[in-house]
Amino acid sequence: MDYRVERDTIGEIHVPADKYWGAQTQRSKQNFPIGNETMPVEIIKAFAILKKSAAHANKELGLLEAKKAEAIHAAVEQIINDEITDHFPLVVWQTGSGTQSNMNVNEVIAYVGNHWLRDQGSDLTLHPNDDVNKSQSSNDTYPTAMHIAFVLKLEDTVLPAVRTLKDTLKVKMEKFNDIVKIGRTHLQDATPLTLGQEISGWHRMLEKSETMIEGSIHYIKELAIGGTAVGTGLNAHPEFSERVCAAINEHTGKNFVSAPNKFHALTSHDESVYAHGALKGLAADLMKIANDVRWLASGPRCGIGEITVPANEPGSSIMPGKVNPTQSEAVTMVASQVMGNDATIGFASSQGNFELNVFKPVIAYNFLQSCQLLSDSILSFDERCAQGIEPNLEQIEKNLKDSLMLVTALNPHIGYENAAKIAKTAFNDNATLKDTAVKLGLLTEEEFHQYVNPKEMTYPK
Repeated sequence: MDYRVERDTIGEIHVPADKYWGAQTQRSKQNFPIGNETMPVEIIKAFAILKKSAAHANKELGLLEAKKAEAIHAAVEQIINDEITDHFPLVVWQTGSGTQSNMNVNEVIAYVGNHWLRDQGSDLTLHPNDDVNKSQSSNDTYPTAMHIAFVLKLEDTVLPAVRTLKDTLKVKMEKFNDIVKIGRTHLQDATPLTLGQEISGWHRMLEKSETMIEGSIHYIKELAIGGTAVGTGLNAHPEFSERVCAAINEHTGKNFVSAPNKFHALTSHDESVYAHGALKGLAADLMKIANDVRWLASGPRCGIGEITVPANEPGSSIMPGKVNPTQSEAVTMVASQVMGNDATIGFASSQGNFELNVFKPVIAYNFLQSCQLLSDSILSFDERCAQGIEPNLEQIEKNLKDSLMLVTALNPHIGYENAAKIAKTAFNDNATLKDTAVKLGLLTEEEFHQYVNPKEMTYPK
């Protein structure tokens, strides 16, 4: 392999000749051979947006030559357009401040930017620290990149997925609103409701999750940039932070703001814990919805079987014709992973020592993984399961008629104890509620039909 020699404050090091990174990236690559989890591409692109915005602010403030700012912009566009993704190789398990990934981005931008300058006939040279990282520290750029990536992922990926499934459930809720079925609590028969009412509970779960995620994003829009090393803003212009935020907003169309207290912004990630808590709430709701679907679709002959779901693939390597609720299973596995990620994020965010939290990469990795898994699984579940849910009317009617809990409608007319006597006797005798009520002399057949109307039991009266 061909190498070139790069230098940093520690000395010389060989870098593969075809790679755009520099000495500090190479040292990180050699010093942290840990795992296969590389820095999320969302973080790299957020860094690129930040570097472009910082260059713009420094140019406006007279701190960076216009041609150098243009070179940085040109390099950033290649990152954002996925043209040089192979040049960001670092793993998550590195320094907890993310310094080496910040420098990886700085070095690649400087390398590409210098080629651009030469092509422009300029004799200027970009330095990864002095120019690309001007007015910045890894300690404020990494949390800023985290927040940019989180907001973009939540607003542009997670929430649209939630709304897609929510809309599907709304259609099903309205379509099935007149189908009366038996309810269940504690996995036991309960009083009737409609299939539409049951699905309305799922719809409301997603509606509330959407609102809670939206509410949490407000806090993530505060950016640490301008705090530099410890929050004091050393080596940054007093207007730098506000100008960078304005440039980021112009690029993203979002409304980021400069964090009012940079000491907090560098050492605390409570807003990430809060936002991921909303994602965990979504995961909990998805677990509930997916489990309800697979219970209600269980069978096809020996389960509840009140709904059917699409048959997407064979379900067994040994049992011919078996079809399993695989979309529900995928969703519930994702929910389990998100709950584990939440524990990691909560613990990592508690480890801010003095002026800096040094668990940032693992927070970013887990947060973004949760976002991706949730959005992907929601869209897959919507397309391959939820849209195809249909009622099994014959089974719904059978279960409704067989249920002993219809007796609840008799409470106002014959009292709880007499109603319980009918239910227990009917169960022991394997008889119907109507025949038992008449046999016990508690009601006439006409009275039973007058009082026990499943449809009327689905709303207050």
